[in-house]
Amino acid sequence: MVSLTKKRIALISVHGDPSVEIGKEEAGGQNVYVRQVGEALAKQGWQVDMFTRSSDRQQARIVQHSPNCRTIRLVAGPQEFIPRDELYGYLPIFVQEFQKFQLESGFQYPLVHTNYWLSSWVGMELKKSQPLQQVHTYHSLAAVKYKSVSTIPMIAKTRLQVEKTVLETADRVVATSPQEKEHMRSLVSSKGNIDIIPCGTDLEWFGSIARSTARRRLGIAPETKVVLYVGRFDPRKGIETLVRAVSRSAVPKADLKLIIGGGWRAGESDGKERDRIGSIVEELGLSDITSFPGGLSREILPAYYAAADVCVVPSHYEPFGLVAIEAMACGTPVIASDVGGLKYTVVPQQTGLLAPPKNEAAFAEALDRLLLDSIWRQQLGHTGRRRVETYFSWDGIGSQLSQLYTQLLEQSAVQLDPVSA
Repeated sequence: MVSLTKKRIALISVHGDPSVEIGKEEAGGQNVYVRQVGEALAKQGWQVDMFTRSSDRQQARIVQHSPNCRTIRLVAGPQEFIPRDELYGYLPIFVQEFQKFQLESGFQYPLVHTNYWLSSWVGMELKKSQPLQQVHTYHSLAAVKYKSVSTIPMIAKTRLQVEKTVLETADRVVATSPQEKEHMRSLVSSKGNIDIIPCGTDLEWFGSIARSTARRRLGIAPETKVVLYVGRFDPRKGIETLVRAVSRSAVPKADLKLIIGGGWRAGESDGKERDRIGSIVEELGLSDITSFPGGLSREILPAYYAAADVCVVPSHYEPFGLVAIEAMACGTPVIASDVGGLKYTVVPQQTGLLAPPKNEAAFAEALDRLLLDSIWRQQLGHTGRRRVETYFSWDGIGSQLSQLYTQLLEQSAVQLDPVSA
């Protein structure tokens, strides 16, 4: 048996800093996943080190989250924000800094859990120089993503090859939904070992505030119909579809409020998308009922979910969709695109509704069905909360990953020392 006492493992998330405030500089679901998985695994007895790239000279090099869980920032390239599609050239330095950290610390990690394709490359390079087990979570598949964008980045060919190689060589790939596993098999490779372990959410935090209390805190009238979006400003997130759907809704505009929550950086791609969405809001005459509160901190986010009548996730693609289960944990029904992991997290007619992506008429119809039927809306909200409690707690996800890690480490120990087996 592998002893979990002080067993060190590394979670690698090159561009997704688990310590950064969500909503900043491309920070989203991946950052939440790595941080929450790290803390859940620490509760299971693992010593968890989460490695990311330093993007600001003012940041602390090491952030201790709990006795067994910390973030370690490695200097790999300029200590400034660099878009993820421009980070590939700095990965060899990241590998060197990781190895240097191991050398200075006097130990090697027996297992690394890599997140996103950039980190998978790091994990595969490390395997060339030391014995380790590699577990990988994609968070986004290029083979799916590039179907939904008009401009293919320069790095596309490299990314597609790296994602195929890691599926075929990692000791285990973790798909966060059956739909994501299906895409891996049909679009990436028929080889490789895949387990399905979903994402989770904090059941105590999300669901901690009543709807009436949340509305008082945010200054929203009890009778207002509130439609909420939470996420990054990115064309693939489908915010335009939501805005146009709200403009087509049969609900009187005087009774409606659209909240588009998410941070952005002026002049960057997300800032440009924020400006584009703002101009569409003006063009459709929705400025008076639409608010852009900016990045929603972890402290205020449960209040926004609880205050909403419906949370909309109109993405063109999502491998999982953390926002959906956060909203459901708060008892708020979800209208989501009928794509990827959203088909797994949202159960149509039970926890919300699904609509074809980019189809503003279908989203408008779904909005009307929910906003005009308060009793059914409440039923969907209650069922959504129960579904999250049953399937998507972080402690439960941490337990499943812990079992997977233990299994892999026991197998590698047997392979290294067959006599002791």
